[in-house]
Amino acid sequence: MKLNFGKKVVLVTGGGRDIGKEISNIFADEGASVAINYNNSSKDAEQTAEEINSKGGIAKIFKADITRYNEVLKMVQSIKKDLGSIDFLINNAGYTKIQRFVDSNVNDWDKQIDTSLKGAINCCHAVAPDMIEKQFGKIINLVGDSSRIGEANLSATAAARGGTIALGKSLAKEFGRSNITVNTVSLGLVETTHTDKTFLEKNKEKILKSYPLKRLGKPKDVAPMVAFLCSNNADWITGQVFSINGGFCMV
Repeated sequence: MKLNFGKKVVLVTGGGRDIGKEISNIFADEGASVAINYNNSSKDAEQTAEEINSKGGIAKIFKADITRYNEVLKMVQSIKKDLGSIDFLINNAGYTKIQRFVDSNVNDWDKQIDTSLKGAINCCHAVAPDMIEKQFGKIINLVGDSSRIGEANLSATAAARGGTIALGKSLAKEFGRSNITVNTVSLGLVETTHTDKTFLEKNKEKILKSYPLKRLGKPKDVAPMVAFLCSNNADWITGQVFSINGGFCMV
């Protein structure tokens, strides 16, 4: 299926590595100009952009701490100047800390909520005016399945991502009149370069018992759904939550 994203511009937060990298690449392969956001992982962002550009695609990197609205606003303006106004926003960046709730503290909560929820709010607010003006846009929020079903040792992340789901549903109702769709992709456990390897090695056998497909996810399992939801094949889909989780949760 050809998605034909030519002349479209996509912003992928945390787009330089892992799931974000796969998303950046699939959009570039379909012809979109890719704005790769990063905060600390500049080398990963640069490498991903170089890979895309070497294949004949268009990608540029943009530094911004998505928890800071002024930085997000400046980034969006820079993208507009360098690549054009944003057609697709992929809120991929997030932060998770596995810990018992009673062992956590306010700093742990703030970092997870600021990155996973406030970051999505900041980015949505910054891109919305241009999308409304041109009467077109697609917004995809990525969350973990803990946000829908709850999960021990992920309370703050689940709360933040649950808020992101509510944000997406609310914006879908508000933005629909402007031909802007907003959907959520909810993930099971995906192995990435920043997965807690010690935790995974210790608990993998137990974790896999919860997955009917008997394996954990990979970044390449996620990107196609994100791309599809931004294509014109999904123009009548909005306000929905789609699970990619190997059967972990079937709600």
